[in-house]
Amino acid sequence: MRRLAFVLGSVFLAMTQANAELIINGQPVTTTSTPSSSPVFSAQNNFQQCIANLRSQAISSGVSGSSYDRYTQNLTPDYSVIEKLNYQPEFSTPIWDYLSGLVDEERVQLGRQKLVQHREVLNRVAAAYGVPAETVVAVWGVESNFGDIAGSYPLLQALGTLSCEGRRQSYFRGEFFTTMRILQRGDLTEQQMKGSWAGAFGHTQFMPSTYEELAVDFDGDGRRDLVSSTTDALASTANFLKKRGWQTGMPWGFEVRISEGMSISGEGRRNKKALSSWVSRGVVRADGSPLIQGNLSESSSAGLMAPAGANGPVFLVFKNFDAIYSYNAAESYALAIAHLSDRLQGQGGFSKAWPTDDAGTSRAERREIQQFLLNKGYDIGAVDGLIGDKTRQAIRQEQNRLGLSPTGRAGQQILRAFRNENAQKMMK
Repeated sequence: MRRLAFVLGSVFLAMTQANAELIINGQPVTTTSTPSSSPVFSAQNNFQQCIANLRSQAISSGVSGSSYDRYTQNLTPDYSVIEKLNYQPEFSTPIWDYLSGLVDEERVQLGRQKLVQHREVLNRVAAAYGVPAETVVAVWGVESNFGDIAGSYPLLQALGTLSCEGRRQSYFRGEFFTTMRILQRGDLTEQQMKGSWAGAFGHTQFMPSTYEELAVDFDGDGRRDLVSSTTDALASTANFLKKRGWQTGMPWGFEVRISEGMSISGEGRRNKKALSSWVSRGVVRADGSPLIQGNLSESSSAGLMAPAGANGPVFLVFKNFDAIYSYNAAESYALAIAHLSDRLQGQGGFSKAWPTDDAGTSRAERREIQQFLLNKGYDIGAVDGLIGDKTRQAIRQEQNRLGLSPTGRAGQQILRAFRNENAQKMMK
């Protein structure tokens, strides 16, 4: 899962804070900021000693001695995962940047193709778990771009390293042992068990412990395979949401309009109130229609969420939003899933604009910005639409040159400046 590559979701969203919290399938793994320029790691023999010392714990957790020996006999550490655990990016992503990259036309169109391609399976999944096809596909799209970006770290190596070095070793040891139990049962092969540096894997990026608890064999082949079986992955995602409280036939929420001067102090996702209370305060849907429609009633409970304050889009969110939130505990992540699911159902964007004079860019537009930078000679790596430190540093230099505020953001402002500069060159 996900601050690995931007599209791999929201495991990494929380890592933009000074005291970061790694969120994986709703489980927090607290970290604290330390300098990562000169990390100090144990010698190889100390890693091997650590792995040897973990053998009894693994056996107590259900891993056989022979399995443990087999999976660790040639195991070597990958200390790059410790650097990623320690890494604290200076750049904090505004929500309009976060959403514009995750819910763009490219992903919406591909998601609609996936809905058609997997319609039969998704219909069966919806019937079995009560979760709409669009919501399941939205999770799939945000987590791995529909299976295209699922991670390449061998889980035994990554989790073995995290079990012996860095913070929260006890948490990662549990995932390390769980990975071995999965392999021991034969559901997946060691070659298939590749994913993010933090251990999430498969089409919808389950942690091993989440897999062990909630993965299902929906294609009936006797194996729970979230790597090679799209059917199992989609059904397992729906099962996750159902187990986390998804209410069939109810909305996740919707954008609303609040009355002028209405205070939203103290409001939030957790502070839910009956819809009758929101009606009495003059809250209506974004299109002006009444709040209470469909399966909702006056007693239906919702919280008011304003990710950018009262001047930006405001939402009433229900228990289904909380179910999405539990997948990766970040409200911006849950909103991305919810919004993408709405777009896949044919709905448009938000009615109210985000309160910024420099709106976010789609992945296609970010690739365009990266190509401009490459053409100018900057060493920023691949043109992939993923904005990393090298790209932000190059953008800051260009912003200084152009007399713009050096934010490092790949927003509409720098995109327009690059386009105007290119247009002027073509006219000469």
